[in-house]
Amino acid sequence: MIGGGRVTEGSIHTRVLANLQRNLAKGAQIQDQLSSGKQINRPSDSPAGTVSALQLRAEARTSEQYSRNADDGLGWLGTLEDTLSSASTLVNRARDLTVQGLNTSTNGTQANEALALEIDQAREALVGYANTRYLDRPVFGGNTADPEAYDRTTGAYTGNTYDPNNVATTSVSRTVGSGVKVRVDMTGPEAFGDDTTGLFKVLSNISASIRAGDNTKLQSDLQDLDKSGNKLKSAISEIGSRYNRITQMKESAQDRLLSVTTQLSDIEDIDLPKTIMDMQLQQTSYQAALAAGAKVIQPSLIDFLR
Repeated sequence: MIGGGRVTEGSIHTRVLANLQRNLAKGAQIQDQLSSGKQINRPSDSPAGTVSALQLRAEARTSEQYSRNADDGLGWLGTLEDTLSSASTLVNRARDLTVQGLNTSTNGTQANEALALEIDQAREALVGYANTRYLDRPVFGGNTADPEAYDRTTGAYTGNTYDPNNVATTSVSRTVGSGVKVRVDMTGPEAFGDDTTGLFKVLSNISASIRAGDNTKLQSDLQDLDKSGNKLKSAISEIGSRYNRITQMKESAQDRLLSVTTQLSDIEDIDLPKTIMDMQLQQTSYQAALAAGAKVIQPSLIDFLR
């Protein structure tokens, strides 16, 4: 015959205290979750969840950086677009003046001088547009470190030349997606032409032809001005397409960030109503454990001998 195991007062006390301790530990864990609003407060709470959360946080930081890069790129391209639009309006005005200068039968010397002077002022204003800066960098200077892209006196280009075969070192780009880089600058020659046949040289020629009353030369200059105007319009179109590309990539990065944030919340954040209910149940369980312990731990012989 096998007798039952001996249960002592000490073993009862130990088991009751251990059960109460586990109950308190569970309550403390729920309290931590309610206080922080997070299911995971330390890696030991959920090792697998911690790994997933770290990966999602890294992806969120990447998406945020893409969005910031896109904002900077849009700043560059917006400045370019506004400047080129203003320059195109001024070129149209210069064309009107050139056509007016062809009317030698009605223009006098003083009138031609006034027209030439206004052409000179338009050229000066366009050189100022070509030296437009964004964040203290000339947007038409390529990746130059100089403060200006054009010499204000001569109108000569002083910035860096764009090389399509060496984009990384001859242009300004922004990374707006995984493996996606978009160029955000435009060199002066791409928009205004070179120093020998470009817009500024054409306007100088027009001014000289008007003063000289040379209609034959002025007619040729007008054709050159139209070519420069078309080049300017093509540049505006290209900038617009890049702007749209970056805008789309920014929206994609923001959508991805929203998705990652939602996934991260599912892993880390608590279900508040459920956690409050768990806390109430845990408090009830603890109170029941205390009551049960009080009944199990009966007075001992030592208590009667006192």
